[in-house]
Amino acid sequence: MTRQQYFFSLNIAYQDFLPYYQGQVKAIVVTTTKGLKVQFPAQHLRKFVTATGIRGSFCLETKNNKFFSLTKL
Repeated sequence: MTRQQYFFSLNIAYQDFLPYYQGQVKAIVVTTTKGLKVQFPAQHLRKFVTATGIRGSFCLETKNNKFFSLTKL
């Protein structure tokens, strides 16, 4: 059982995130603070959407290369 943490920041306007929120786009790709590109299901960002969009720093945790958790820092 291998856990890995990835740290990244997002600044996505509400209108730009709508296709993800509505399920039209299933996955999001982010670039971590270490320069790695990581893909995960966009549905996990829904709880962080505000009227202005999604802004902040996040920690994505995987377990055996599968999504485990997403936390806003």
